[in-house]
Amino acid sequence: MCCISVNYTCYQPCTPDQPRPCPAKDKERRGCDCSTLACAQACCQATPRDREARFIVYTGSNQSPDNPNYSTNSEKPVREDGKPRYGYRSLPLRLADPLRRFSLTLLDDVRPANGHEDVPSAALLLQLKDHYPDLQVADVAGDAGLGYESFLHTTYAHLHARRVIDQRQHLTDRDKQQWPTRGYDDHGRPICNYGYSLVSYGFDQKRQRHKWCCDKACLRAQSPTVCLPKVTYPPPECPYQSDTHRHGRIIHVGECFADGSIRLARDIPFGSPAWKTLYHRARNATFEAWGFKRLPVFGLLRSKALIFLADVLDTLSTLTRLVREATLASLSP
Repeated sequence: MCCISVNYTCYQPCTPDQPRPCPAKDKERRGCDCSTLACAQACCQATPRDREARFIVYTGSNQSPDNPNYSTNSEKPVREDGKPRYGYRSLPLRLADPLRRFSLTLLDDVRPANGHEDVPSAALLLQLKDHYPDLQVADVAGDAGLGYESFLHTTYAHLHARRVIDQRQHLTDRDKQQWPTRGYDDHGRPICNYGYSLVSYGFDQKRQRHKWCCDKACLRAQSPTVCLPKVTYPPPECPYQSDTHRHGRIIHVGECFADGSIRLARDIPFGSPAWKTLYHRARNATFEAWGFKRLPVFGLLRSKALIFLADVLDTLSTLTRLVREATLASLSP
């Protein structure tokens, strides 16, 4: 029983006079007619002990004609990549200490696998001051699922921390000719009106803004990132080429860009060595090594309880290791 389109409506009782809507058929898949006695209380393709569990994203792994996920659209291409995951999503808020080389879970939440993680994760950030009032957060790292306004705004405005969140792309990023108009490229690096990328001059923690300068790249025979039509290079009409502007054009990026967009606004240049160092600290393979990718229990409440117990065990194991290392260090000559 692994219909990837299962929804809460699949668990509602139905009768022949009042048939149950099938979300799989709405997506042009075979689905289930729910016309048998086995489907009276809940669809036979749903999981009765995991009513909140959901599939995420993946297709093409089990597409036999009898499978409820089988596509009825013959012209629709079938993707063969990806790994199917069915169940729940854990949202751990982990503290990574680079000096002592350890990490532990501060707060955690468990949601259905297909649920958005930005809003509940932002709520966890807001709870930090209540549970850990002495904790000063410098950076917040996470994947692209957190790259929405709710989480980015909470990190910037409430925690006053640098955002090291993987960037969420959009179709508008593919049109390079629009980059100079909006003022930044597909990775959030500012671009001048003539298509030259600006250089990072660092993040001002006190003012919470990132400083970017063009360094008069057009006068140093550098190639523009975007070549615009009907523009002479170097552009003679650029007002920042004069000596009154020592570093050329200067742009300060705070919480968002000048057009109000926050999707790609970051406090550390995306892909830089500093970015990679901070971003990879968010990774944790402990639970995967313990075999918790596939939980041995059913239901959201049992899964949440088991994950929370695993968080406690992970924290105690980390503290034990730190005490042992500190004891051995004090005994060494």
